[in-house]
Amino acid sequence: MEQWLAKFARLRVDRARGDPAPHKPLLLLVALELAEQGQLPEDVLSLSPELAFRFLTFWNVVAHRRTQPPDVRLPFHYLQSDGFWSALDENNKSSPDKRLTRYAALNEEFVAFAKDPVLRDKARRILIEKYFQPAERVALYSLVGLHVTDEKDSIAETIDNAVYYARQQGREARFRLTVVAAYDYACALTNYRLTTIDAGSIVDAAHIHQFADSRNNDARNGLALSKNAHWLFDQGLWTIADDYTVIVAIGQFTEQSPDQKALRDYHGQKIRLPKDPVLWPNPIHLAWHRKNKFQDA
Repeated sequence: MEQWLAKFARLRVDRARGDPAPHKPLLLLVALELAEQGQLPEDVLSLSPELAFRFLTFWNVVAHRRTQPPDVRLPFHYLQSDGFWSALDENNKSSPDKRLTRYAALNEEFVAFAKDPVLRDKARRILIEKYFQPAERVALYSLVGLHVTDEKDSIAETIDNAVYYARQQGREARFRLTVVAAYDYACALTNYRLTTIDAGSIVDAAHIHQFADSRNNDARNGLALSKNAHWLFDQGLWTIADDYTVIVAIGQFTEQSPDQKALRDYHGQKIRLPKDPVLWPNPIHLAWHRKNKFQDA
C-alpha cells in the first residue's frame, strides 16, 4: 500500500498561482471521510449534490485564496489522471470532459486502502501537509479530527490568534457537515430538501444555543434549517419543547403565506429528527433557547 501513499504525495495539481490548487486534495479528503463513515461505495461513486455539499464545506478552509466559486466537477473528473478512479458519463462510458462526467469507477486497491484506518490517516496527513498553507493545515486537522504531529511545520508560521481562528474554522466546518448530513439535507421544521451540484444544500447548520454565547459546536447543539426557518428561529418566533414539538410565538408576528405553509401551522407538530438518536437536539440547549430567545417565553 506504500504506492498509494506515494500517489497522495504526487498529485498532478495546478501551481500556476504559486500554491498547489486545493481541488484534488480536498476531494480526496472527502473520499477518505466517506470511507471512515462506511459510505464510500465499493465500485462506483456518483457525482451527487451530497458529495458537492461535503466538498464545498471543506472548501471553506481555502476560500480566502480563490475568488471564483469551486466546481466539484473539476477534481471529480481529473483525479482519474492520478489513478484513483476512472471518469464515466451518464451511460457508464469513459468520459472525455468534466461537463459530461457523472460517475467515478473506483480503483479497487484505492477502496481497500481508504478502509484501513491507519493508512487513511497517513494519507490525510500527507494531503494536509503537502498541499495547504499553515493556517489551512490547522483548520483541516481540526475538521478531520487529527492532532498536529509537528507543530513547528504546521503552525509555527501562524500567530496565536490565527491558530485559534483556524481551529475554530475547522470545528465549524465539522459542525456543518455533521448536522446537515444527520438531517439528510432537509429542514428540521419544514422538511424542505433541495440540493444541487453547484451549491450543495439549501439548509444551514443552525446553533440552538447561539455560538457567540455557548462556543459550542457539538452536533446536539445544532439543527438543519432552511434560510427562512433559521432566521425565524434566531428571532425567537418559534422554539422546540423537550418532546421535540414546535412551539410558535403566536401573537408576536403577522404573516401572509398564500403559496406555502404558515409558521403558525407548525405549532404542536414534531420536528424532523436524525435517524440516530445520539444526534437529536440536547434538551439543555432547547431549554436555553426557550428561556433566552423565544419571544413568547
